[in-house]
Amino acid sequence: MRYFLLISCLYIFSFQAFSQNNGPYTIYNSKGKKVSYNKMMKALAKQDLIFFGELHNNPISHWLQYEVTAALNGERELVLGAEMMEADNQKELDDYLNGVIDQKGLDTLARLWKNYPTDYKPLIDIAKNNQLAFIATNIPRRHASAVNRGGFEALEDLSTQEKAWIAPMPFPFDANLPRYQNIMDMMAGHATPNLVKAQASKDATMAHFITQNWKSGQLFIHYNGSYHSDFHEGIFWYVNQFTPGMKILTIATVEQADIMKLSADYIGQADFIICVDENMTKTY
Repeated sequence: MRYFLLISCLYIFSFQAFSQNNGPYTIYNSKGKKVSYNKMMKALAKQDLIFFGELHNNPISHWLQYEVTAALNGERELVLGAEMMEADNQKELDDYLNGVIDQKGLDTLARLWKNYPTDYKPLIDIAKNNQLAFIATNIPRRHASAVNRGGFEALEDLSTQEKAWIAPMPFPFDANLPRYQNIMDMMAGHATPNLVKAQASKDATMAHFITQNWKSGQLFIHYNGSYHSDFHEGIFWYVNQFTPGMKILTIATVEQADIMKLSADYIGQADFIICVDENMTKTY
């Protein structure tokens, strides 16, 4: 009997502690005020474009990407797209979505991230099961690497087919954007201007394929590392260059030891900030 009471007390204590900490994550708005999941969803449903910024190995990011997408699919006509799929794999991705090849075929023919099975396949399968377009938005990595070595000039001699997998050149570029400047600061003198240009080639290409595959009345949900859309820069900045006037909201994912108050460092990082307990397990 005493054993049963002890277990019951421990269960109640654990439940209360979990409830007081609001579970493994808390959602904040751009000003650092807590908001409910339902309030976030109401705002997201009214947009043309959502950037869902993730930490690539964070399971809460991936779970909420799935939950948000599944819920909005019942309300809006969706188009999905992701940084994690490169533009030259669009045909293979379309073949999978259309049942021409199976998952094994996609595994063989496309370049998939190592956490694809757990983190991105569920999103692509939402598109497959609901006949939605899923756009491979990112520049092929080899071309971004070429920019890192030789600047934008490295793209000039590509074939017509290869250029079709990149934002049309010349695309705008502003090296003074704070997030690009931050890359240089983070690398503490080890970065070159070409590293920022490589980042811009990714952002510009993702923005290009987003705007090319969106039509008025649709909601495009784009999955990307948070840095690519933080502080309304990166891809967000390029979308506004290519297609001004789109209604856009951003989501960022951050990790903290204490999720009950958002760090001042993250204020303004996104329209909605998902603050995850830093002890949360990783997907890889």
